[in-house]
Formats: sequence, structure tokens, C-alpha cells
Amino acid sequence: MRKWIYRPIVEGLASRQAHADLPPGTFERELGKEGFFGPATHMIHPRPPTGWTHWEGPLRPRAFDLNRLAGGSASPWQAHGVLANAHLRLRYWVCPRSMDELARNADGDELLFLHHGTAELFCDYGHLSLTTGDYLVLPRGTMWRIECAAPTTWLLIEATNASYQLPDKGLVGEHALFDPALLDYPRIDDAFKAQQQGALAQRDWHVRIKRANQISTVTYPYNPLDALGWHGTLMPVRINVKDIRPLMSHRYHLPPSAHTTFVAHRFVVCTFAPRPFETDPGAIKVPFFHNNDDYDEVLFYHAGDFFSRDNIRPGMLTLHPCGFTHGPHPKALRNMLAQPKPGTEEYAVMIDARDALEVGDGLSTVEWTDYHRSWQEPCERA
Repeated sequence: MRKWIYRPIVEGLASRQAHADLPPGTFERELGKEGFFGPATHMIHPRPPTGWTHWEGPLRPRAFDLNRLAGGSASPWQAHGVLANAHLRLRYWVCPRSMDELARNADGDELLFLHHGTAELFCDYGHLSLTTGDYLVLPRGTMWRIECAAPTTWLLIEATNASYQLPDKGLVGEHALFDPALLDYPRIDDAFKAQQQGALAQRDWHVRIKRANQISTVTYPYNPLDALGWHGTLMPVRINVKDIRPLMSHRYHLPPSAHTTFVAHRFVVCTFAPRPFETDPGAIKVPFFHNNDDYDEVLFYHAGDFFSRDNIRPGMLTLHPCGFTHGPHPKALRNMLAQPKPGTEEYAVMIDARDALEVGDGLSTVEWTDYHRSWQEPCERA
């Protein structure tokens, strides 16, 4: 049995309620354990705690414009490696055309996020139409391919040697954020039956299997996506970001963990979706400064206006490794207590990883190297 060392203290000039009713002219910084799930302390400062003037060494906030990654491939195994650790592998996939082979991940469950385009999924379980903003969970070992009439862009998030699950929604109940009834699944429909006939069924099919990040090929003299039916509780599932109804609090700024969509071993995937701003005059209305000293934080910006960041556009990705304070940029901080708009207008995918992430080869060519200076005014894009 274990228990956190726990003794709540209020010392000096401080607010009695986190993220609200700060002493006039002050700024709050959260120091937390286990992301936003463990014990925390809220420091009160006279200046924003991101007021650095110089930065040296390998630890720093980083930003990458994935739109600038060159090349594409009809194979997900040739996608650009972005970030990785022993439990998570993040790739960016620009697929220029329909796949003519099958893929199978033997290393872990795969979460595909369709950033741009539309596609048709064919897999062991059947057929499913996909569109921009879809999350698709593919259980480990699923054989699959996509057809697309135009290029598509994807974020691939592998739960290495693990599975995706839904978060425990606790007091708010199973239907909060999204009702599980919204999870669509592949069907044995006419489109699936059609690909079992004609030329697609009569040629050789290659299945490219990834195991320990090495590719093996199995060849069939027929289309192995030939299921007649199935029953069970293990299957791919799909949900769109527009189906997610974020938790809201008009008197308290909720942490990112309140927006958790999927959980895996030693990381979580959260979704930021449009929501109203807090309306209580004393509640802060921007993300609070925080250390988050146990997790690396990743944000992939999908669509909209990213109110807490400056010079960020869809298709960019930021990495805030643990070990330093971060929070809103200066322009966003001006609206800490009063926002000019009624709500946020952003969609983003967030990953909180418990273990340090390594940046993939080739990402230096698309990095905003002065991103750490974006907390200084004026904020100018390099």
C-alpha cells in the first residue's frame, strides 16, 4: 500500500481556490505530480513564470511544421517518424493514393487520426468510410488498407506492446465527452463484398507486417479480407472530433486531463474541441502556467484558431518535455481574465507521455528553432 505525502498548506499571498480569484496583478503556476492526477501546489508570482531571456542546452520547448515534411508513400510503414519512446510511436503519414497492399501492426494497437481528406477503410472486420477529424482505433494484428481518391494526411499513434482503452469518466458518467454508442465500426456491407470479387480477389496480395519495427511480407494468392461475418467485442472503432462534447466549467479552468479521449500504457490521448470560455469574473480563461514534471506534452494542431499559442497553424506540432514551466503566450495572457470571444475555436490532439520522447530523424528540417523565444514580446516567427 502507498499513499502520497499529503498536508495542504496556504502560505503567504495565495488564492484559496486553484485557477481562480488570484491576488490582483499576479500569475499562478501549478507544480504537479503524475500529470494533472496527483498532488499539486499553486505558486503565486508577480511576473509570468516564462519570462526567460536566454536558453542553452538540449532541454527546450520545440515546435515542428509537419506540413513541410517532403514526400509521401502509400505504405504507413514509410511514414515520417516524429516522436517515440518505448511505449509510444508517433508518425506523420502523407498518403498520395490508395494502398495496393495490406498493413498489419504486430507491435501494438494503432490509433489513426485523419488530419485531412476522406478515405475508405477495408480491414478484417469489413468496410468503414472515414473523413477529416476521425479517430480510428485498429487493434493489434488487424489487417487493413485504405482507398482514397485524393491524397490524405494522417497522424499515426502506436501504443507499443499495449492496447487502447477508454478513460474512467468517474462522477460525470459513461456518457460524458462522448456516448460509446457513437463509436462506429466496420460493416460487412456491399462495398466490402465487392472487393472480394473480380480483379481485387484474383491477384496476389502482400501483407506488410511490422514487428519490432522490422517489416516482413506474407503473400496470399487471393484477397485475405474475405470474412463472411463475425461477432465479438474486439473490433476497430471510429469517432470524429466533432462528436466530442468537452467538459465545461464556467467557474474553473479544467486541466487537459478532463479532455482525455483514449488511454494506453504510460500515455493518454486528449482532444481539445470548441467550448465556451469560463464566465466567472475571477476564473482564469487561459491554460494555467504549469510544470507537469512527470510527463512530456505533445500537441498536434488540427484546425481552428489556437487561442493560447501565437504563430501556430494547422499541421504543426509542439513538444513541451518535462522539466520547465510553460503556459500561454503573451498575446493570450492579455485575455487571462476577459476573452473577446464567447468560446474557443480549436481542434487539437494532445498526448501526455510518462516517458521521455525522442525526436525523429529529419525533423530538424521543419523545426521552428526559436520557438522558445515565442514567450517573449514581441513574438516573431523565425
